[in-house]
Amino acid sequence: MTDSSVNPITPDGEIPAHSGEPLVVLENVNKHFGALHVLKDIDVTVHRGEVMVVIGPSGSGKSTLCRAINRLEPIDSGSITLDGVALPDEGKALARLRADVGMVFQSFNLFAHKTILENVTLGPIKVKRMKPATAKKRAMELLDRVGVANQAEKLPAQLSGGQQQRVAIARALAMEPKVLLFDEPTSALDPEMVNEVLDTMVGLAKEGMTMVVVTHEMGFARKAADRVIFMADGQIVEEADPETFFTNPQSHRAQDFLGKILAH
Repeated sequence: MTDSSVNPITPDGEIPAHSGEPLVVLENVNKHFGALHVLKDIDVTVHRGEVMVVIGPSGSGKSTLCRAINRLEPIDSGSITLDGVALPDEGKALARLRADVGMVFQSFNLFAHKTILENVTLGPIKVKRMKPATAKKRAMELLDRVGVANQAEKLPAQLSGGQQQRVAIARALAMEPKVLLFDEPTSALDPEMVNEVLDTMVGLAKEGMTMVVVTHEMGFARKAADRVIFMADGQIVEEADPETFFTNPQSHRAQDFLGKILAH
C-alpha cells in the first residue's frame, strides 16, 4: 500500500487500479426526506486514488449520497469520515472540510458577475489565504489544463456549457482537494459538449485524482472507473469493477437497468 495520492499510469496508458488506503468511509448511513428513506444503511469506502462511479435509476439516492459526503445533505444516522476525521456538522471545521472535498455540480454554479479567472481564484484567496499572485498563477495553470485558459477574462455567460463545466472543474481543483465529487456533471450539457467534459475527467482519473462520480454516462464508467456502485431504492445493490458489472451483472435490478439503457 502507498499513501501517495497519485497512482502511476501503466505503460499502455491504462488507468491503474487504486492502491491507496481508505480516504472516504461511510458506515451505516441513513437519510430521510420526510417519510421517504433515501439512503438506507449505506456502507462504502472510497480509497485514495480510486475513481468510484455511482449509477442507477432516477430517485435511487445517487445524488444524495454524493452530497452527503461534503455535508450538503446532513445525514440522520451513521458516520462519514474523510481521511480518518469525522465530518463536522457546521462552522469553520466544516468550511475546512469542504476545502478538502471538491464538488462539481450539474448546473456549473459559477459566479455570473465574476470573470473565469476570478471564479477560480476566489476560493484559494478567501479560504486558503493564498496570495493573489500565487492564486492567479495556479488558476491559469488549471485553466490551461482543462483547455480554457484563453477564456480567463470572460464572464461565464460568454462560454459554452462545456467550457463552463470545465471551469467548474478547475475551480474545484484550485482548492487542492483530497477528493472530487461530481454530481451528474454532464446532464445539463448539449450532447456535443459532453465528451469535452468527460475527457477532462478521464485525464484527472489517469493522474490519480480520487473521484466519486454520479453519472448516466456508461461509457465513462467503463473507461475511467475502478469500481462501479449500482444503487436502487436508496441501497447499494451491487458493486464491482466495470468489466464485471457491465458484462455480468449479478442482481435483477442491475440486469434490468443495463438492459434498458444499453439497448438504445
